[in-house]
Amino acid sequence: MKELQDRILKDGRCLPGGILKVDNFINHQMDSELMFHCSAEFMRLFADRKIDKILTIEASGIAPAVFAGWLMRVPVVFAKKAVPKTMDKAFVTTVHSFTKNRDYTVFVSREYLNPGERILIIDDFLACGNAAVGLADLCRQADAPVEGLGFLVEKAFQGGRDLIAKALPDAQVESLAVITSLDDGQIVFS
Repeated sequence: MKELQDRILKDGRCLPGGILKVDNFINHQMDSELMFHCSAEFMRLFADRKIDKILTIEASGIAPAVFAGWLMRVPVVFAKKAVPKTMDKAFVTTVHSFTKNRDYTVFVSREYLNPGERILIIDDFLACGNAAVGLADLCRQADAPVEGLGFLVEKAFQGGRDLIAKALPDAQVESLAVITSLDDGQIVFS
């Protein structure tokens, strides 16, 4: 998606260790118009899939997921990284964060993922694929098939797409901006 790629080139910054800093428009301060346009593109890309619900993980995937949910007219659920006192029963999995280099236990209430619901997973980044596979594990526990996965930015050089292909061979995977390299501080798109 050219609009997102242009914004990444304009405002994104490369940090050591393969990290792309986009916190001024995606994952700290958000450009709501850009998120809306990205979500409209997700709606177009997944138009051939029957989607009953969108699943994301807190926090950076929430904005594009909510816009996409509004456009597709489906509910949005986000996996939490802490169990609230009000949650009685939950699906639980562990996700490793590449950026923060730590494991999170993530939860979704059993009330909000139901057997047979067809799920679209949306998140901000696809890097190593751990968050996506963790979210897919929550869906597996609920017996809710994953129809597709949509990412704003994919760092193709980190292998996440391969991990998803092994775990979810029938799911459609779409990334709006695919980065093949961040070497020497240069952002290179496929």
